[in-house]
Amino acid sequence: MKKVTFLASGILLAGFISSNVFAADSAKELNLYSARHYQTDEALYSDFTKKTGIKINRIEADDNGILERLKSEGDKSQADVILLVDAARLWRAQMHNLFAPIKSKYLEERIPSNLRAAGEAGGVPWYGYSTRARVIVYNKATVKKSEVDTYEKLASPDNKGKVCTRSGAHPYMLSLVGALIERDGLAATEAWAKGMVANMARSPRGGDTDQIKAVASGECGVALTNSYYFARMMQSDKPDDMAAISKVGFIWPNQNAGGVHINISGGGMARNAPHPKEALQFLEYLASDSAQEYFANGNNEWPAVPSVKVENSALKALGSFQAEKVSVSAIGKNQIAAQKLLDQVGYK
Repeated sequence: MKKVTFLASGILLAGFISSNVFAADSAKELNLYSARHYQTDEALYSDFTKKTGIKINRIEADDNGILERLKSEGDKSQADVILLVDAARLWRAQMHNLFAPIKSKYLEERIPSNLRAAGEAGGVPWYGYSTRARVIVYNKATVKKSEVDTYEKLASPDNKGKVCTRSGAHPYMLSLVGALIERDGLAATEAWAKGMVANMARSPRGGDTDQIKAVASGECGVALTNSYYFARMMQSDKPDDMAAISKVGFIWPNQNAGGVHINISGGGMARNAPHPKEALQFLEYLASDSAQEYFANGNNEWPAVPSVKVENSALKALGSFQAEKVSVSAIGKNQIAAQKLLDQVGYK
């Protein structure tokens, strides 16, 4: 077995990349602040405790709730690990100085550089642990796939009165625009946003599932959604969901023009973690093969570790795709420019 050494917040840990790297210590615990709340995460946490003996105390809320609690608690916070959804929110937490950067050779080897925060003097503030794609869905009866198979085509005058999206203030939208700024530049992205506003079938509202259902009903011709919302509806046995999904086509956008936009679910060690050793063990555990399967499958996502493959019938049914290579750290950093741009063009 290969011996590895990890350094985090001045604490030196040694172990082996096998079950021994998470050696049991029954006297330990960690406090997890998580915006993830998927049923399969229970198996993830149980597996970690079984392997390490470390008890997990959880506080769960949505991303904004977690961030507000951490800011309110300040230096007195008992959080050890913070898990959030979307690069925009992870970057926001980083800007509020909520993470303690860590140095981990294991994580650097396992998680690709474009799926983690840019390194700082003390290490890396946060890592992505699963990925999701921002895809296009369209009404098969009223819209031709070839007319909406890129993000850019959604802003074409040909699609006037057909487009639906979430609010321009939502992190999913800010991250997509942040990626487009990185890919195409500010001026081109502003022109795209103006075209999107001109093409709206209605004012932006609702969540991603609402967009899919609006396309199915004919209220919208085309919409944006995260891939796992579509996969979730594909797996549903509810008659309404089954009827809706049968009317909706699915597109991996920009397959010959930069790839589909990719975002993450991720986390890092809390700035004032009372149990930094245990926090690092948990963050490294999340990059292990078994944890990657739990973490990704729980929400119909893909593992961040490239070598890990998951058996998920819905994802297999969606087929293979070309992903963008934009750094999620850059996407997060661009969200301020993205929000300013969207406000300027009247993207509600």
